[in-house]
Amino acid sequence: MTPILEVEDLSVALGGRKRWIGRSIPPVQAVRGVSLAVAPGEVLGIVGESGCGKTTLGRAILGLQRESGGRILLDGAPVSGLAPQAARRARNAIHYVHQDAGASLDPWWSIGRALEEALVVQGVRDRAERQARVAEVLEAVGLDAAAGRRYPHEFSGGQLRRVALARILALRPRIVVLDEPTSGLDMSVQAMVLTLLRDLQARYGLTYLFISHDLSVVRRFCDRVAIMYLGRIVEQAPTVRIFAAPAHPYTRSLLAAAPRLSGRRVEAAPALQGEPPSAARLPPGCAFAPRCALAEDRCRAIDPPLAPHGATQVACHRAAEIDPDAATTPGYATALPPAG
Repeated sequence: MTPILEVEDLSVALGGRKRWIGRSIPPVQAVRGVSLAVAPGEVLGIVGESGCGKTTLGRAILGLQRESGGRILLDGAPVSGLAPQAARRARNAIHYVHQDAGASLDPWWSIGRALEEALVVQGVRDRAERQARVAEVLEAVGLDAAAGRRYPHEFSGGQLRRVALARILALRPRIVVLDEPTSGLDMSVQAMVLTLLRDLQARYGLTYLFISHDLSVVRRFCDRVAIMYLGRIVEQAPTVRIFAAPAHPYTRSLLAAAPRLSGRRVEAAPALQGEPPSAARLPPGCAFAPRCALAEDRCRAIDPPLAPHGATQVACHRAAEIDPDAATTPGYATALPPAG
């Protein structure tokens, strides 16, 4: 199947132009050489620690953040590097749902006005058509037409997530970037939001890029998962494979750190030691090497490429040694238990 979205060797550098006390501040390499492809109707999860570049990657795909290298393709046609007006037209099929749904809405505007304004910006001049589309998308996300007369402070957190989705759906996207769509919600509301996202995906034929740090949600919702560490994808595989047989030491430690309610004692990867190095001053070799229990000299000298490893793509010199299907390395579990 031809990918609807492709990212090729994408890099994003932030800052680096200011001077402080006569010294240059180096740019922060927020995204470094990321490549991925998303098929129509797929849900790709992007997972990693805070500050790993997940949100910056999503913003770069949307065009809110300019890339410093690489390119982005939609239906095989490049959409990066275009002039602003051409870029807006080319990326019209991609839209972004912010982490803080309430902060993305003007508190002085009713919900109906906020949804209509998005259509005005998109060039829908007929008021009756705008109102009909607003009523349609409010119904699609489980809100009645009367909700359009209310203001953001009158909604709960879960309802604001629905409003944010309605505003995006009114623009008739094909790809939706969901940035932490369930953060700050209790479990029952999370379940309702995820069910709604599935229903909307089936109804409108949507493709999702799902940015999250919640592994239980990612396991339940995503078809494939890309694990990011300091701006790079270090492992990418189908969700079942990631959770059953993680091949990168960072992925294993990330999964082992996830809380479980089963009460079973779990042998797992060693806890991560120390803090991630600064993205502005990355060490040579693998950026994870300073925290990795398996790091050796070549890890500290050569940055491993993201390469095929069975059903997985992994950036690790020693992946074959820690893969549960191959040799088992002391200190690492042969398999992680099912989520419970």
